[in-house]
Amino acid sequence: MNKALSTPRYSIADLLRVMERLRDPKHGCPWDLKQDFKSIVPSTLEECYELASAIEQEDYHHVGEELGDVMFQVVFYAQLGSEQGLFNFEQVVNTLVEKLVRRHPHVFAAGEIEGVANGSVSVDDVNASWEAIKQQERSAREQHGVLADVPVALPALPRAQKLQKRAAAVGFDWHEIGSVMQKLEEELEELRTAIGNDNAAAVREEMGDVLFSCVNLSRHLKLDAEATLRESSSKFEQRFRAMELMAAKAETPLHELDETALDSLWERAKAL
Repeated sequence: MNKALSTPRYSIADLLRVMERLRDPKHGCPWDLKQDFKSIVPSTLEECYELASAIEQEDYHHVGEELGDVMFQVVFYAQLGSEQGLFNFEQVVNTLVEKLVRRHPHVFAAGEIEGVANGSVSVDDVNASWEAIKQQERSAREQHGVLADVPVALPALPRAQKLQKRAAAVGFDWHEIGSVMQKLEEELEELRTAIGNDNAAAVREEMGDVLFSCVNLSRHLKLDAEATLRESSSKFEQRFRAMELMAAKAETPLHELDETALDSLWERAKAL
């Protein structure tokens, strides 16, 4: 039997108990006891990126492990919430199930988990319904703007993409990829002008506009800007490491090579 599918020894209840023990004021872990909501946010982000990396590399053995690390973050927050009388793990699960059922009326008829909806809907219908329901939820929280509740703490690329998607939902969008390309070219020209004028503030602003337009182009090409850039960064990293290896074999450090030699190594690395 596949080890990953063997009968597990521990359950969610055991995980929750472990978390309680770690936070026990008398016998718990000093590091875990020192943490609060804000202090573990960096760990949460790191674990999410490690999960994304494992998925992108198709390292599915570690995907299961990284999912556990992400789950631990959720359990940690739930324990903190329970200690402060804010919420507990069961309430987190209940809120999530309520939300999923509410946002999928095409699956859960009459708002019941076992309720079966009749008929079929398209992906576009699902997306439209999803956004309409989310807007209703925002209105109930008195967040009436189209761009309300887009987290400021999101990484810049996905936040730009989310803002653009929200605006597009109400018709504020380019309708052809050619128009998006033209806008990107306009922004590049404005950046060239700012650089030519040696205007640091304008360069910063125009560079931001170029990046924002690149995200817009990615969205219109149905590409996730964050994932696409991570793939390119990984490709650059692999090629640069290949350059280092080739330079090491020639017993010549990269920093001692001139531009022509570096370009030659880069082309060789690209050909691998």
